[in-house]
Amino acid sequence: MKTTTFNQRNAIVFKHFNRKGYSLFVALGKVVVIGVLAIPTLTYARAGGIATKPATEGADTLSFGEQRLDEVQVMGSRAPLTAMQSAKIVEVISRDDIHRAEAQTINDVLKLATGVDVRQRGGFGVQTDISINGGTFDQITILLNGMPLNSPQTGHNAADFPVSLNDIDHIEVLEGAAARVFGASAFSGAINIVTTPKPAASRPWEGKMSLEGGSFGTFGGNARVAFQKHFQLSTTASPRLASALSAGYTQSDGGTQNADFRHRHAFYQGNYAANVVSINWQAGITSKDYGANTFYSARFPNQYEWTRRYIASADASIRPFLHKDGWLSSLMVIPSVYAHRDIDHYQLIKGSTGAAKGENYHRMDVYGASLNAHVDWPLGKTAVGADIRKEHILSTAYGDLMQKSDWKAVSHSDRVYDHLGNRTNTSLFAEHNVIIGGLTVSAGVLANRNTGLDNDFRFYPGADISFRPNDHWKVYASWNKALRLPTFTDLFTNNSAQQGDRNLKPERNSTFKTGLRFRNRGFSALASAFYSRGRDMIDWVYETPEAKKYHALNIGKLNNMGFSINTKFNLSELFAPQVDTKDSNPQEPWLFTLGYAYIHQKHDTDRTIYRSLYALEYLRHKVVATLTHPIVNRLSASWSLRWQQRMNGYHPYFKLDGKVQYALPHCVLYVKADNLTCHRYYDLGAVRQPGLWVMAGATVTL
Repeated sequence: MKTTTFNQRNAIVFKHFNRKGYSLFVALGKVVVIGVLAIPTLTYARAGGIATKPATEGADTLSFGEQRLDEVQVMGSRAPLTAMQSAKIVEVISRDDIHRAEAQTINDVLKLATGVDVRQRGGFGVQTDISINGGTFDQITILLNGMPLNSPQTGHNAADFPVSLNDIDHIEVLEGAAARVFGASAFSGAINIVTTPKPAASRPWEGKMSLEGGSFGTFGGNARVAFQKHFQLSTTASPRLASALSAGYTQSDGGTQNADFRHRHAFYQGNYAANVVSINWQAGITSKDYGANTFYSARFPNQYEWTRRYIASADASIRPFLHKDGWLSSLMVIPSVYAHRDIDHYQLIKGSTGAAKGENYHRMDVYGASLNAHVDWPLGKTAVGADIRKEHILSTAYGDLMQKSDWKAVSHSDRVYDHLGNRTNTSLFAEHNVIIGGLTVSAGVLANRNTGLDNDFRFYPGADISFRPNDHWKVYASWNKALRLPTFTDLFTNNSAQQGDRNLKPERNSTFKTGLRFRNRGFSALASAFYSRGRDMIDWVYETPEAKKYHALNIGKLNNMGFSINTKFNLSELFAPQVDTKDSNPQEPWLFTLGYAYIHQKHDTDRTIYRSLYALEYLRHKVVATLTHPIVNRLSASWSLRWQQRMNGYHPYFKLDGKVQYALPHCVLYVKADNLTCHRYYDLGAVRQPGLWVMAGATVTL
C-alpha cells in the first residue's frame, strides 16, 4: 500500500519556444502550481499539484505522457524540486492505495508504512499516537495540506483530522529530522495529508456519499461535494475556481469496556488559480467524545475525554515578475496565515467533576503567519523566508496561575480557566539547491527563537545529496538537526497518575540517513538506514517499583539506529501484456508489497528508571505485507498482514485484515474485516484492542 517516490523521465518535445522564462507554463495552457511541503509546525505552506494533462499544440507546446502522482509529487526542500531532482525520497500513499486498503481511518492507512508506528487507544483510531523511526508521538509534525496540526498541549490529539478517507488525494511521509525544512519541531519526521478541492477527471462537479455499519453497534457516513469552473477572460487567461465541502459522522460501542465513541467532522477547501497568483483556503472542525478506558493510567479504567478542534488557513503563491525576461520571472512569493483552536475536556473518572477528582479543561490556541520566497537563477534554486507562531493555552491546570480578575469561564461548565501559558516562536531560514546532471546537493539552515526557552536564536543546519546514474537507480544521503520543546502537558501535569516538570530541558537531535532505490517496470525497491543521536530526551517514567505516578524526566542520551527494506510488485505488469487503460471495465491489478523495518536503541542515563511509558517502548521489528487481486469481473479483494514486536515487555503479535469489494460504474459495495483471527493484542499499556471487527457499506459517486 505504500508507494515510494521514484523518478521516471518522460521525453518532452517542444514544437516551438519563444525564449520566455514562463514558456513552460504557457505551453501547458493552464497555471502550473508547484506543490512543496515547505513549512510545517512553525510555518504554513500549501500542497499543490502539477498538471499532467497533455498540452494542446500552440505557440509554445510540448507533448508528454501522463505521469502518476508519485512520479511528480515533490516535498522535502524549501525550494520546489521535481521528484527527479529531489535529494530526498518521500513515501507517497496514493488515493488508489487508500481505497484498496482495509482501512477505517487515516491511522489505519499509516500502519502500512514500515517506518511509522501507530499506537491506538480504542477502535477507529479514536485516540492515536503516531511516531516515526523509534521516536515518540510528540516528535513528529503532522500537517493537512501543509498546515501544522500539532498541539503544544499534547501530541495525543494530533490525529484529530477534520477529513475522511474520501477527501484525501494522497499522504506523504518523510522520515528523519528536518528542522531547516519543516521547522524546529520536525524532530523525527513529518506526515502531510493532501486533499484537493477539484472534482475527479476534470468534471465540473462531483458528489460522493458513503454509508457503513457493522460490529459493536458501529455506524457511520460521509458525504462530499466538489465543483470547479473555468473563466475565459482572454485567449491567454483562464482562471479556475474550485471548492469542496465534506462532512461525516461515526459512532460505536467500541468493542471493549468503556470504549464507546462519537466522532463528527466537517471540512471546506477552496482554490483560485490564475496566471500570476494562486490562492488557497481551508477550514474544518472535528469533535470527538469517547470512553478512555485506561488510556493514560491502568489504575483508572473509567476515564473520559471530549475534544474539539477548529482549523483555518489561507495562502497565496504570487509570481510578481512572471512576464519579465530573465531569471527574475521565476520568483515566487508565498504569504500565508493559519490558526487552530483545540478544546479538551478530560475526566479521570467518568462522570466525576471537579479538580480534586481529576477533571480538567484546556483551550489551546495556535496562530501564525509566514512570508517565503524562492527563485531559480544561474547558480541554482534559492529559498528564503521568515515565520512567526504564537501558542497560547487557557487551562484549569496547565500554566501559571492567573489573577482572579483574569479568569475566564469554561463554556457549559461552572469551572473557570485560571491558568495561563504562552510562548512565541520566530524562525528565519535560507536554503540553496544545486543540480548538475544527475547530482543534486541541497543545504540550508534554520535560525529559531522561542520565548518558552529564552530569547536566543539557535541554528539548525542540514544537508542532502543524491545521485541518479540512470532512470532506474538513485542513491541519497542526508544529515539534519532538530529540537523539540516540552509540551504544556510535559511541563504542568499534576494529577493522581502523572507529574510534570517545569524545569524540563528541550530535546535535541541530529539524524544521518542514507538509502538506495531501484525501479523498473512492475517492480520497485527501497533500502535505507538511519542513525539518530538524541540528547536530553523526554519521557514519562516510574523511577522505582513503588512509584504511584509517572514523572516527566529528561532521561539522558537516546540513540536510535535502524534500517528498512520495502518492495512492491505489480504482477499484472510483470507477467501480463500492457493493460488497456481505456477498458470500460478494468480489473484491479495484482499488487504485492512486502516491507521490513528494524530499530535498535541505545540508552545512556544517570537516572534510575524502572518503567518507561513512551520513549523506550519502540518497535524493534515490523513486517508489513499486502496483496490486492481481482476475483472475477468487478469483484476484487485486498489483504494486509502486519507483524510487530515492541520492546519494554510487550508480546509480539500479528494482525490480518481483509476487504472484498464489488465495483459498479457509480457505486462500490464492500465488506471489510479488521483482525480476522480475533487476535488479542495491546498497542499501548493495558489498553486491550478490539477483536474481530466487520464492517459493510457502500460508496456512491455522482
